[in-house]
Amino acid sequence: MLEYSSLIAIGGSPAAGGDANPLTSMFPMVLIFLVFYFVMFRPMQTKQKKLEETVAALKPKDKVIINPGIYAEVVSLLEDQTLVVRLDEKTKIRVLKSAVAGLQDPTSETENK
Repeated sequence: MLEYSSLIAIGGSPAAGGDANPLTSMFPMVLIFLVFYFVMFRPMQTKQKKLEETVAALKPKDKVIINPGIYAEVVSLLEDQTLVVRLDEKTKIRVLKSAVAGLQDPTSETENK
């Protein structure tokens, strides 16, 4: 069997003032969580909110980008969260409003052609 003195040598010496406060050991984790929230999650939430406002304000003749990177022009808004977009002179498709990635820049390449 091990003696008490050898157990203390293996486990280390006990703290002089007793156990440390558990809040002081959790402080770095809370600080890291707050940094992640303000650096990663908060900007993502504001960007998503801005996109939702943009999609809610869509009207015919708006030039949008659909999620896979397709440039299109809104032709009409349907009641059931869909809209009809024109890709070319003769090509119209129905897409979900959630597929809209954003509005096109005024100086996009498609307008220059």
